[in-house]
Amino acid sequence: MEDKFVFCLEAVRDVEAESTTEVLKNLEQLAFDLGIGSIYKTCDTIEGMEESLNALLYDDHNFKNYEIIYLVMPGEENSIRINDYYYSMEEIAELFDGKMKGKIVHFANAKALDLTSEEAQYFLDVTRAKAVSGYGHPYGQGTSAGLDKAFFSLFQDSDDVIDIVEELHEKYYAVCKALDFRLYY
Repeated sequence: MEDKFVFCLEAVRDVEAESTTEVLKNLEQLAFDLGIGSIYKTCDTIEGMEESLNALLYDDHNFKNYEIIYLVMPGEENSIRINDYYYSMEEIAELFDGKMKGKIVHFANAKALDLTSEEAQYFLDVTRAKAVSGYGHPYGQGTSAGLDKAFFSLFQDSDDVIDIVEELHEKYYAVCKALDFRLYY
């Protein structure tokens, strides 16, 4: 079985400002503790987000090994915020148009993810993602970093998203419930 990786894109105020975010520290810990590799990028504009994604798609020959696209971006309702500009989930789906085939698009709890069945289906159809996941409770309820790491680690042994989510709930029920873990597929 091939190794699987995580591609993380975090929205920051200024990509030129050098800093080590908590997200980067958590990804480094994931690599150290569980041997799960990742690429970490930041963006401060929607164009920067698109450039990072395109670089991964077209320049990284291991893209097929990136099972999880991990988005750490604040937002409200069903939108993300990048430097005070809001982008709807529909706009994000169109940005990812057909590029996420077989991937899990996972949102950290920097924003709540609460999609109707129609919104979820639109996102999945347009992006061609296998699933989209996230949390019903935003960051104010506590960070999702620990549960995110557990979720990512389960993908090393299985590709069946339903089995993975069931195992996640079995092992981490209280945290899944507290953060309101959600999966749309």
